[in-house]
Amino acid sequence: MQVDTVLAPPLRVPAAGEADLHLPDLGSVDFLGGISGHSLLMGGIVVCLLGLVFGFVTYGQLRRLPVHESMHEVSELIYRTCKAYLVQQGRFLLMLWVFIAAVIVAYFAFLMHYSVGRVLVVLAFSLVGMGGSYAVAWFGIRVNTFANSRTAFAALRGKPYPVYEIPMKSGMSIGMALISVELLMMLVIMLFVPGSLAGACFIGFAVGESLGASALRIAGGIFTKIADIGSDLMKIAFKIKEDDARNPGVIADCTGDNAGDSVGPSADGFETYGVTGVALITFILLAVPDPATQVKLLVWIFVIRAVMIIASGLSYAGNQVMAGRRYAHRDRMNFETPLSALVWLTSAVCIALTYLTSWALIADLGTGLWWQLATIVSCGTLAGALIPELVKVFTSTHSRHVREVVTSSRQGGASLDILSGLVAGNFSAYWLGIAIVGLMGGAYLISTIALGALMIAPAVFAFGLVAFGFLGMGPVTIAVDSYGPVTDNAQSVYELSVIEDIPGVAEQIRAEHGFDVEWERAKYLLEENDGAGNTFKATAKPVLIGTAVVGSTTMIFSIIMALTGGRTEEMVNLSLMHPPFLLGLITGGATIYWFTGASIQAVTTGAYRAVEFIKDNIHLDGATKASDEDSTRVVEICTQYAQKGMLNMFLGVFFSTLAFAFVEPFFFIGYLISIALFGLYQAIFMADAGGAWDNAKKVVEVDLHAKGTALHDATIVGDTVGDPYKDTSSVALNPVIKFTTLFGLLAVELAVQLAASSGTGLTHSLAAVFFVISAYFVYRSFYGMRISDGTGTEDERAEPPAREGARPAAV
Repeated sequence: MQVDTVLAPPLRVPAAGEADLHLPDLGSVDFLGGISGHSLLMGGIVVCLLGLVFGFVTYGQLRRLPVHESMHEVSELIYRTCKAYLVQQGRFLLMLWVFIAAVIVAYFAFLMHYSVGRVLVVLAFSLVGMGGSYAVAWFGIRVNTFANSRTAFAALRGKPYPVYEIPMKSGMSIGMALISVELLMMLVIMLFVPGSLAGACFIGFAVGESLGASALRIAGGIFTKIADIGSDLMKIAFKIKEDDARNPGVIADCTGDNAGDSVGPSADGFETYGVTGVALITFILLAVPDPATQVKLLVWIFVIRAVMIIASGLSYAGNQVMAGRRYAHRDRMNFETPLSALVWLTSAVCIALTYLTSWALIADLGTGLWWQLATIVSCGTLAGALIPELVKVFTSTHSRHVREVVTSSRQGGASLDILSGLVAGNFSAYWLGIAIVGLMGGAYLISTIALGALMIAPAVFAFGLVAFGFLGMGPVTIAVDSYGPVTDNAQSVYELSVIEDIPGVAEQIRAEHGFDVEWERAKYLLEENDGAGNTFKATAKPVLIGTAVVGSTTMIFSIIMALTGGRTEEMVNLSLMHPPFLLGLITGGATIYWFTGASIQAVTTGAYRAVEFIKDNIHLDGATKASDEDSTRVVEICTQYAQKGMLNMFLGVFFSTLAFAFVEPFFFIGYLISIALFGLYQAIFMADAGGAWDNAKKVVEVDLHAKGTALHDATIVGDTVGDPYKDTSSVALNPVIKFTTLFGLLAVELAVQLAASSGTGLTHSLAAVFFVISAYFVYRSFYGMRISDGTGTEDERAEPPAREGARPAAV
C-alpha cells in the first residue's frame, strides 16, 4: 500500500470555507412587534458606547483620588517602564504579523482569487483585531497604575473598605471598556461591512486578535515571572523585606505585575470574546439552512451580549451599595466576600435577563426553543460563577489545601511545600473537569429536545453557547481578574515610596487630608488584600481556558463542515479507524508539553540572569533606594528574555500549525482536539498549583507573621516554582489553543486547495519543510535559551558584565 493512500484519503475542495460565508440581511426579520434586526443591533452599539463612557468616567474618578506625591512618583515610574515595554511589544507584534499576513495573502489572493482591494480589507481587519488587543492592554495598565498608588494611600487611613473599593473600581473600568470595544468592533463588521465580505473580515479580525493576545500573554507571562522570581529570591539571599526599595528587581516586578497580570489578561479576554463570537457566527451560517433563522439566532446572540454588559454594570452598582453599607465603617473585613458576592449576583442577573431576552426575541422560533437556548447559555453563565468557587477551594488563603501546603512546609521545608502544591493542582483539575463536563453534558441533553429541527449538529451549537455563557458576565470576570495586579502593586508602591521615612509626613497628611496615619495597619491591610487578589486572579484563569476549549469545539466543527460539506460518508475519518486522526491526537499532546517546557525555560534563564545582576548590584548599606540605572537594567533583562522566548515559541507554533495542516486534514482535526483537551487539564493543574503555593506564602506572611523564618523561605521557594506555572505556562495555553484553531482554519483550507490543484505530493513536501522549520524553533526554545555554563551560545556569552564597583553577593 502506498503511503499516500494511508495518509491522504481523497480530498475535496472545501464546500463552504469560512471566508466564503455571507451574512444574511439582518434587516429582513422583525423583532418585538416591528423592530428590525439591524435596528436592534444598532441599539447594541449604543450600549457599547455607554459601556465605554462608564469605563472612562471611572478612569477619571480614579485619577482624581487623593494620593501622596511619593507614592504617585512610584506609580508613574512603573507606568513609564510599562509604556516602554508596550512600545517594544508593539514593534514585536508588527514583526510577527508579517508571518500571518503572508498566509492571508497566499490564501485569499492566490487561491481564493480575491481582488487586491478585498485582500487589503481582510488584512486591515487583522490589524484592527491585533490593535484592539493592544489598545485594551494599554488602557488596562494606565488604569491600574493610577489605582495602585491610590490604593496604597487609602490604606493609610487604616480602614479596609477603601482598600477593596479602589481596585474593584479600576477592574470594572477595564472590564466595561474591554468588552464594549470588542463587541463594538464585531457589530461594526456585522452592520457596515457587505455581507459577502463579512466572513473573511471576521476571520481576519479573529486571527489578529489571537496574534495580539498570544504575543502579549506569553511574553507578558515570561516577563513578569522573571522579575517576580528575581525579586523574591533576594528575600532569601539577603533577608530583606518584601519589595525592599534597595532591591533593583522590585520596579521590574511591579512592571511585570502589569505586563503579565494586566496586559496579558486584558488582551486575552479581548480575544476570547471575539473568537467565541466568530465561532458561533460561523456555526450558524454553516449549520442552519434557513436564512430567517440565521438572522434570528445572530441577532439574539448579540443582543444578549449587549444586555449582559448592562447586567454587569447594574450588578456592580448594586453590589457596591451593599458592600458599602456593610463594610464602609468596619475595621475588619474579608476581602474575598464582596468579590464573591459580585460574581454570584452578576451570574443571577445575567441568567434572569437571558431568559427574559430570549422570550422577547425568539419565542416564535419553535415550541419551547427560547427557554431551551436560554438554559444552555445559562449553563455557561452558571459555570462562570461556579468555577471561581471551585478554584477558591484550592487557592484561597482560607482553603484547606493552602493550609496543607503551609503545614507540610513546617517540617518538610520547600520539598513538601512543592509536593502539596502539586496535589492541590491535580485535585483541582479533576473537580473542575467534572464540573465542566457536567455543565456541557446538561447543555447537550437540552440540545437533543428540539434543536435538531433547526440545524445539523445541535450539540456542537450547544457547546458553543456554553462558551458564550461562560463569558456572559464578562466585565465582572475581567474586573475580579484585574483586581489582583492592583493589590500586588499597591503593596509594592507603599514600600518603594519609603513614605514612612519622609520627615514630617504624618503631620503633612493630617493637615492636607484630615486623618491620622496608621502605618502598621496600612501594611497589614495591603498584604491581606493581596491574598484576595491572588485568589481572584486564579479564578479567572480556568474560566478563560474553559472558554477556549469549549469554544474551539465549535470552531473545529466549522473545519469539519468545510472539509466534508456535511457528507456523512466522510465522517468515518473522525474515528480511531482512520489512523491519521489518532496520530493527530497523540501529536497534540506532545505539542502542549513542549510549549509548557519552553515557556518555563524562558523564565528560568531570564530569572537566572536577573538574579545574577541583582546580586552583583544590590546596595544594602548607605542606600535607601536602588538606582534608576540598575532598575532599568533588570527591566531590560526581563524584556530581552521575554521576547527571545516568545519568538521561539510563536514560530514553533506557527510552523507546526502549517506542517500538521498540510500533512492531512483529519490528522489536523485530531491535533486540534488534542491540544484543546491536553491544554485544558495542563492549564488548570498548573494555574491552581501555582495559586496554592502563592497563597501559602501569603498565609505565612500575613496570618502567621513569620517573615524571615525557615518556614517563610520554604514557601518562597514553592512560590517561585508556582510563578511560571500559574502566570506563564498555564495562561499562555489559552491563546495558543485559540490561535492554532483560528489560524488552522486558513492553513487547512490552503492545504486542501493546493492538494486539489497540485496533488498531495506538494502538500506533503511542504509539510516536511514546515515541520523541519518548526523543529528548529522547538530546538532553540531550549538549546538557544539554556543557562550558559561558560560554553553556551554566543548570545549568552555576550551578556554584559556586572557594573564595576558593585557589591558582591553574600549568599
